[in-house]
Amino acid sequence: MRVPLSWLREYVDVPADATPEDVLAALVSVGFEEEDVHGFDLQGPIVVGQVVEFVEEPQSNGKTIRWCQVDVGEANGGVRGIVCGARNFFAGDKVVVTLPGAVLPGPFPIAARKTYGHVSDGMIASAKELGLGDEHNGILRLVELGLDPEVGADAIALLGLDDVAVEINVTPDRGYALSIRGVAREYSHATGAAFRDPGEREWGELQQPVEGFAVAVDDQAPIRGRVGASEFVVRIVRDVDPTKPTPPWMVARLTLAGIRSLGILIDITNYVMLELGNPIHGYDLDRLTGGITVRRAHEGEKLTTLDGKERALSTEDLLITDESGPIGLAGVMGGGTTEMTDATRNVLIEAAVFDTVSIARTARRHKLPSEASRRFERGVDPLIPFVAARRVADLMVEYAG
Repeated sequence: MRVPLSWLREYVDVPADATPEDVLAALVSVGFEEEDVHGFDLQGPIVVGQVVEFVEEPQSNGKTIRWCQVDVGEANGGVRGIVCGARNFFAGDKVVVTLPGAVLPGPFPIAARKTYGHVSDGMIASAKELGLGDEHNGILRLVELGLDPEVGADAIALLGLDDVAVEINVTPDRGYALSIRGVAREYSHATGAAFRDPGEREWGELQQPVEGFAVAVDDQAPIRGRVGASEFVVRIVRDVDPTKPTPPWMVARLTLAGIRSLGILIDITNYVMLELGNPIHGYDLDRLTGGITVRRAHEGEKLTTLDGKERALSTEDLLITDESGPIGLAGVMGGGTTEMTDATRNVLIEAAVFDTVSIARTARRHKLPSEASRRFERGVDPLIPFVAARRVADLMVEYAG
């Protein structure tokens, strides 16, 4: 489990001067194994710049570069000439500029250098170059993140790239520690620091206030006497905008925790899973047919999971179904027919507790380990689904429309 320290500090009083090594030592003292420390491996100066103007210059190799004039703030040298190969930005855009002396992950040191007939006095960075993702679709435009910072501001702090994560090994009997909540509580036990439990919410605010949704658990003949689903909580959020940007602090925390940003709706479900330890699944409500039934698979049934693979199901597999048939392997992976997309406008949030043995066997049977199955097969707090579903709804309302 990778634990970003800024996130940990939200729920337990970690001293401001505590190093990652100090935090690891405290967690080792209560029985965890130290693994590693992870950061973005950046060194400034990395600042907010504004593209004043640019000229497109075709090259003999068939490539067209942009010779840009970028304002990086008076304190940082004013306007600089920078060569950029990307073409997804406009004059007036605020961008991230790595100035000479900066170091990007790799390590990749930045220096003024002559290229394409100009001296490029720095580099305009992409999200991939900053360590914020694997995609390299052009430079990072801050307006797409909903940001309008001052020119010359420290971009490392702005984007949460000054955070660091400690990694611990979590043994199978301590599944609660596959969450920020669980690790924060253990740090409190180790040090006596005050712990603020994000799972403590008033019952009244956890109930669905307006509308319900039909859910049935049909597991009358449980496998080896074990009922597949003991809790199944849903909430509905309407009129979301899936094109909204994920807040930079959330992207940074997910990245440090080892999870790639995939868009605001999925990012929120992953964020709450990491925070509270309860895996969450989001459905496109408008692609569901009727209500949901949790049941075992029938002989001969098949399901195409989110990874695009068609899977022949075992009668021991616990399924999420609607009137059209199977739409997900419970606690392991959802199906493709009801997944959230850029066209999703209404979301059904699922937070459940599934049988540990059933989920473990299904994940191994289909050779499909997932972040969800990793947690369910170790056990999930039976009261947390109510909190988790509400937390996802709150974040979707706040950040997704």
